[in-house]
Amino acid sequence: MKKLSPRARVLTGAVVAAAVAGTFQIASASASAPAAAPAAVAADAANRNLQQTTHLTLAAATKAAQATLDAAKKENQRVSVAVVDRNGNTLLTLRGDGAGPQSYEAAQKKAFTAVSWNAPTSELAQRLTNAPTLKDIPGTLFLAGGAPVTTKGAPIAAIGVAGAPSGDLDEKFAQAGVASLGR
Repeated sequence: MKKLSPRARVLTGAVVAAAVAGTFQIASASASAPAAAPAAVAADAANRNLQQTTHLTLAAATKAAQATLDAAKKENQRVSVAVVDRNGNTLLTLRGDGAGPQSYEAAQKKAFTAVSWNAPTSELAQRLTNAPTLKDIPGTLFLAGGAPVTTKGAPIAAIGVAGAPSGDLDEKFAQAGVASLGR
């Protein structure tokens, strides 16, 4: 076999690279082409395989968080507020002016706990007497200050508040945030 000159090797490599790149582009283009979407929709016209859910918008979460902070400010309380979606994912967290460093994370955990059980966290804290191991579930905090946001009895979000001198105040402010969504 005859050895190729450096120039011939460069040209051969370029041709091979172009051929390989072209193959990947063709495969990529055909792989990204939309599959028969109309057929998929038509196959499930009765919605037997679909479930529709309701979610709180970011605008609504922001409105509720601000209403919560405003309620706390009226009583000269420095708190943090967190709003989570129906799955417990944080939509937003606001640390109010002067709120303690622990309040940020506590507010998130209270909101997560409230949406997970669709109940105010003050009520859930009382359940610990009968089921003390509930508090061992990661990411939860069974202290008053979390309130679920519901539609037709199902949780769609929750508001958690932390930083006031008592959980009762935290929960009062969280409820003010929930109430603001009804306006």
